[in-house]
Order: sequence, then C-alpha cells, then structure tokens
Amino acid sequence: MSSSTLPLADGLAVVREHLLDPDLVRAVASGRQRGQEAPPWRRVEVRWVDLKAGTHLQTVSYDATQAHTANAAAGEPAAACVDALLATPYGNWHVTTARAVVQLRITKKGQAFVHVGPAEGASAAPASRSHDRAKQRLLPEDDALFAALGLAGKDGRIRPSRQAKYRQIEEFVGLLDAAVSDAIGAGHLRTPTPEDPLRIVDLGCGNGYLTFAAHRYLSDRRGLPVRMTGVDVKEQSRAHNASVAADLGIDADFVVGTIADAALPQPPDVVLALHACDTATDEALARAVEWQAPLVLAAPCCHHDIAAQLRRTPPPEPYAALVRDGILRERFADTLTDALRGLLLRGAGYRVEVVQFVESKHTPRNTLLRAVRTGGAGPGASAARAEYDDLTATWGLHPRLGVLLAASSSGPSDAPR
Repeated sequence: MSSSTLPLADGLAVVREHLLDPDLVRAVASGRQRGQEAPPWRRVEVRWVDLKAGTHLQTVSYDATQAHTANAAAGEPAAACVDALLATPYGNWHVTTARAVVQLRITKKGQAFVHVGPAEGASAAPASRSHDRAKQRLLPEDDALFAALGLAGKDGRIRPSRQAKYRQIEEFVGLLDAAVSDAIGAGHLRTPTPEDPLRIVDLGCGNGYLTFAAHRYLSDRRGLPVRMTGVDVKEQSRAHNASVAADLGIDADFVVGTIADAALPQPPDVVLALHACDTATDEALARAVEWQAPLVLAAPCCHHDIAAQLRRTPPPEPYAALVRDGILRERFADTLTDALRGLLLRGAGYRVEVVQFVESKHTPRNTLLRAVRTGGAGPGASAARAEYDDLTATWGLHPRLGVLLAASSSGPSDAPR
C-alpha cells in the first residue's frame, strides 16, 4: 500500500497502466479538475468485455438521464480510448483490478495524489467479462440483498412495483462510491482495516433499504471493512432490520431512539441521513457536525419548517412574488432550506456539494447534500457564516440547523433576534 503526490502526467500514467491491465475489474472517472471545463459526461465506467468480435474495452458514459455504451477492441483501439479518457479533465479516478485498487485525485495545484492498495474481498475475484446483460448494475438484481428486502422475487428480478426504489438504490451507491473514494484519496477519510472498519451510521434509517445497500456495496463490491449502525424511532424498524442483517450475515447494529439522543461507542466516519422528514435532517446534520464526521450524505425529505416561517414573515422587497403563491413558496422553501444548510456546514468546516440524487421521475425529493470535513476555518468558512447571517436576516428566518449548532456552540449563533 502506498500514497504519493506526483506530477499529473506521472499519476495518469499509473492509472493508464491499470486501465489496460487484462485483469481490470472496473474503473470509474468522475468530478472535474479545478479550473477546467466540466467533462462531457458526469461519470464514466470502464471494464473489459468479451464480445463475438473478441475482447473489447467497454466504456459506459452517464449524462443526467441515461447511459451511453461504446466498445473499443483490445490493442491500439483500446489504448487510444484510454488516452482520450485520461485527456478529459476528470478530477478523480478509481480503478480496481484483480490485484490492486488505485485511487487518483487531482489536487488544487494540478498534481496527482495517488493511492495504491491491494484488492480485497469481491474485488480480488477474476473480472467478469460477460456482455449478456442489458445494463451494468452496481448491485445486480439477483443479489440476495434485494430478495431479503422484498424488492426482488424468487426469480431474482426486481418486482415491477419496486423498480423506482431499485433505481434510487443504484444512484445512491454510485454517489456513495465516488464520495468515499474521493474522501479517502484526499486524506479526509481514513482507510479502514479489518481491525478498525469504516464506521457508518444511518440516522432515521427506516426499513434500511439504503442502509443495507451501502453496506453491501462497500463491503462486497469495494472490499472495504464496514461496521454499520442504524438508528430509528420505531421498534418495528429495528426488529425488521436486525432480522434482515442476521439473514444476510451483515455486521450491523440497529437501535431504537431519536437522532438527537443517539449514542455511539465511537464517532462515525460516515453519517447518512436519507429522506429524514423535515427538521430530522437538521438533527442529523447537527449530530454529524458534533461528531466531526469526515463524510456526510444527506437527502432531505419535506421542508416544512422554513415554509411555515415564510408564511408568517413579511417577505423582503422586491421578492414578494417568490412566496405569494403556495406552490412557489413551497418550492422556494425547499431550495432556501438546503442552501442555508449548505452554508452552515461550510461555516463548520465542511466542503459541500448539492447534487441531484435521482431523477425527479423516480422521486420528487431528489437533492443530496454531500459534505466532506476539511476542518478549514479560513476565509471560506467565515464568508459562509457571513452569507448565512445576511440571508437569514433578510428573510427573518431561524433555521432549525442554525439553532441546533448554536446550542452546541458548533456553528453561527442563531438565537432569535
């Protein structure tokens, strides 16, 4: 296992070598290099496939709505395809072969931070080159997980009525994969070991669809040691999830309790809060800040708190039209709530991205806040706090997350003015 910072060309040469390895399992390019134009695809996946015409390097390029597949024959065509990909200004590469896992991140200075480690678990198995499937899945339909969760039937196919949930799971594990890879590569998230696995807590886990998917993907597909804890207020959820975990042999605990009172033996490395209702998302984010969690993924659900405050407070001029009609007020409240959450997290030392979780046709609650703790308390954090104060003062708001962080002395003061 090794980590080093190299000139960009040298770092990309390491990636190139592994991309052209005949034992390539899978590679993913994502993000963009600082100061460069965004790549034409938001993510590209690469693997070898065996076709009737011989072995080809297959690339699957994802835009906002669909996947586009192309194949290049082994040899010079595949090498040319790889060179074209490496010339595209992606900011991150994650490459898995049968023997090694390579993570590359382009730094702010335009250098390549490269981490190379051994392949473990499922990643160490020979790569499948089968092309007899319509779509590549991060978690295939016939995974025992989906039958255990009731999403798939005995035939190993996702039930028609559960296709939207399956799509949501696929999108989530893709975002989680990229976030974990980036955070480990940047040194913000530790590399887990069997003795000290990656500690993940899912706050408001419900029936655990995404909880189990996160564990399954990271442990079985990525080969990372993982310890999962799920927290929910319902005993029914705890009993159901504990039974599923036992059936699947998953290393996980499920406890009954509120997000605010959740007690963990050790602070988590990753905090998940996926579709926790209204201010439950704020409680989860506040706990993440309290724990100084290195990585946070939150997909908010409803946004009643700020919407109610907007109904009670006269809007500032000239923005009355934004909140005059109910439907516009609700949509504006959604956007404003998550913008304020992002500012609060930035002020608390996190780098924050607000991205699309899944297409709106699958769920209207399709926003994901992805936050990585950098510990920075510099101009960026100060500017975020100032912007937050200006925004809340202008609209006369007291967001729940601001109140919670102020109460724990973890963030900007937001006592009622």
